Amino acid sequence: MKSLKSKTWQHEITGVDGNTILFGVNIFDYEWKNTNEFVKVYDPLYDQEYKFDIYTVIINGQEQKFAAGEFSNCVWGFYTLKY
Repeated sequence: MKSLKSKTWQHEITGVDGNTILFGVNIFDYEWKNTNEFVKVYDPLYDQEYKFDIYTVIINGQEQKFAAGEFSNCVWGFYTLKY
């Protein structure tokens, strides 16, 4: 039987409020739907743990899933699922 690799949340980008490119678009131009789930992630720069909400967004007719939260005032971290 073939083993399946599990997905993990990995840092995608850190950006400023209102202007961050994720999935090829400015993610702040789209409506985020909170899934009422969260994930524990680590700031890639300072290795501090955060608890970020998981969201979905529709971009060009496709649903995308990501975790996001503020590292500091107006500085956001974005995480996506990767193998």
